[in-house]
Order: sequence, then structure tokens, then C-alpha cells
Amino acid sequence: MNISNTELDIDFVRSQFPAFSDPICKEWSFFENAGGSYVPKQVIDKLNEFMTSTKVQPYAEYPMAKKAGENMDLATKLFAKMINADTKEIIIGGSTSINLYVLSNALKYSIKPGDEIIVTNQDHEANISPWRRLSENGAVIKEWKINPDTAELEIEKFEELLNNKTKIVAVTHCSNIVGSVNDLKKISNLAHKYNAIVIGDGVSYAPHGFPDVKDLEVDFYTFSLYKTYGPHLALLYGKKDILKNLPNQNHQFLDGDYPYTINPGGPNHEELVSLIGINEYIEKLYNHHFENDKITLRNKVEKVNDLISKHEEIIANPILEYINNNKKLKLIGKNIITNKNRAPTVSFTARDKSSKELSKILVANKIATRNDNFYAWRCLDALKIDTNDGVVRVSMTHYNSIKDTNKLIEVLENI
Repeated sequence: MNISNTELDIDFVRSQFPAFSDPICKEWSFFENAGGSYVPKQVIDKLNEFMTSTKVQPYAEYPMAKKAGENMDLATKLFAKMINADTKEIIIGGSTSINLYVLSNALKYSIKPGDEIIVTNQDHEANISPWRRLSENGAVIKEWKINPDTAELEIEKFEELLNNKTKIVAVTHCSNIVGSVNDLKKISNLAHKYNAIVIGDGVSYAPHGFPDVKDLEVDFYTFSLYKTYGPHLALLYGKKDILKNLPNQNHQFLDGDYPYTINPGGPNHEELVSLIGINEYIEKLYNHHFENDKITLRNKVEKVNDLISKHEEIIANPILEYINNNKKLKLIGKNIITNKNRAPTVSFTARDKSSKELSKILVANKIATRNDNFYAWRCLDALKIDTNDGVVRVSMTHYNSIKDTNKLIEVLENI
């Protein structure tokens, strides 16, 4: 059935996720999607199929191995198309943290004493610590600091940090605390004037719409697949002109065989194949809402992205408005989503309770969330928030409903 493309069919969406009918999960409003999302049945089916029929060493000539290898290649090919990349530009690794650590080990050989690296204090630690460690190679680390009043990264401050010594810029596409979407394309263009390499962290952005990495003009881009409705894996995109010249981080016999050179040990076979299920889910979502099936996969992704964005505005803005207007709560970041200027990742503190206390009350009312610094402790430190108590974070994605929104507001109001 095709329905209007102006509104997401939330009942159809939720019917694709077994968690919402599971005895443990179904009574809860799940607000911790920024920590990891539920998975659709298509992903589960692909994982079960692999483990049942093709759990063998792939790429041999016998049928089980042949099919295993073909499906591993297909998963990589489909995800490359979804984010507008070449298949040779995609690396699937264990996590964003390990992908960036391996990448930093490869790039460190190009760093000379006195070269400068720009990091922010808004980022998750995964996109900070690997680059800060290059100070051991003589790099000078410069920090692009947030405005402590708004928690935003200001582009003028970034321009002041750039110069001919800048070699690497590591910046988040979307903060997992502040929720703001940074202008990564503009940042890339400014950095490229100085021939700097730009690494974009899309972990908190991709769950709300798979990016077009070519349009962003970044050199590297990474996100966690377990936050985009898949298994605990992560994707790293890298421009092939850079990838093919990086020193090998893998087995010696793979020297020159990029992108395997930046993926020591290779991907988890069964989880890689299950990524086909994410593509099948996006296709099913598209076909349910739109008529034209003669367009490219990337075009379908863009239409689904728009559908998701509209829905997320509807479910997140009432929460942002409520917290912003409640004198007992303090909202971090922008108080409204317009034109995808922020993600539905909402962090706040209470003026009369610790974040731990408030989180416990929410959990007691079947609101699945928690308090923490969420590995963005530098950001909280800059905002003068206790990094041990942290913030309460309620993070949504497109399968959350307005019922979830109303339930959260009602519980907060009762508190």
C-alpha cells in the first residue's frame, strides 16, 4: 500500500521492529536510541539466514562459501550506494572508536613536528582521543571550543584556528549531547583551502538520515551501524585517492589492497551480511510511501530521509518546548528543530535534582533512558556540568511515536 508522502506511517514503521511486540520491550517508551537503536526484522532474518546456511569461510568454490562471500560483497556495495560512495571507499569495522584509531595510526606517518591538528570539545571522545594522541608524533593540538553559553561551535572561531600548518580537522557532524548539526560541508571547504584532511563523525547524524558523503566533501566520514538499525559494527568512508596511499595496517600480503589495508582482521562476516537487511528495510519504507520505483537507491534514501526528518520534528519539538519553558529544567542546545538544524537528541539537567535522581524516576515510569556524560565529557566540562552525574538524555528516532512524546512530558510534569 502506498500512502501520502507527507506523513510517516508510524504504525507500519513499528510493525517492522520485533522489539515493539517483545514482552520485555513493549511496555516501555524507548528514549535511548543515541546509544543504540532497535533493529528491523529484515536485519534479524539476514543474520539468521547467514548463521543457518552460510556460516563457513567465505569465497571458496562450494555453494555455502560462495553465497557467503557474495552476500558480504553485496552488503558493502549496497551501503556504498546508500551514502553515495565507491565500494572501494567503504570500510566496515568493529566500532567507530577502532576505525578511527586505525585511521589515526595510518595518518600519523604523514605528521611532522609542528604540524597542527584541530579537534573540538563538542565531540564524542572517539573522534578526539585518536587525534590528540598524535601529539606524541610532534603534532600541535588545537581545540575548537564551543561557546559555553550556547554550546555551539562557531565557524568564525574555526577560521581563526586554520593556517598553513593545519593538517587534520576532526569534527562532529552532529553532537551527541548538544544535538546541533554542524555545517560539515562549509567546514570541509574552509579546511581544504589549507589542504587539510577532514574527518567527520556522523555517529549522531546518520540515524536521522544517511548522508551523501560526496556532497559533504569530507575526506573521511564514520558512523556506528548499530545506531542505524543494524548490528554492532561501524562504517568508515574514505576518499580512495587518500586511502590507496595510506600505509598498510593489515597483514603484509595485503599491502596495496585498499581498503583492506585499513581494516585489520576484516569485518565480522555474519554481521556484515545482516546489513543487507537495513537496505531492505529502507526499500520497504520507500515502497510503502512512494509510487516511483524507477529511481536510484540514493534518491530513495533521500526521500526516506525527508520523511523521517518531518516525523522527528513532530515528535521532538513538543519535548524541546516543554523542557525549554520549564523553570526547573535546563535544556542544552537549540530549543526547536527546523530544517534539520538539530537531531532529536535532547539533553538536559534539573535545577533541584541530580541527573541520576531524575533518570531513576523516568526509568521507574518505563521511560528507557539514563544519565551520563556519554563519552562527551569535554563538552560537559566546558558547560560546567558535573561529568560524573552528567545529563539526562532522551534520544528519539523515526520509530518513536507521539505517544512516546506525550508520555515523557506527562511524567516530567508529574515530577
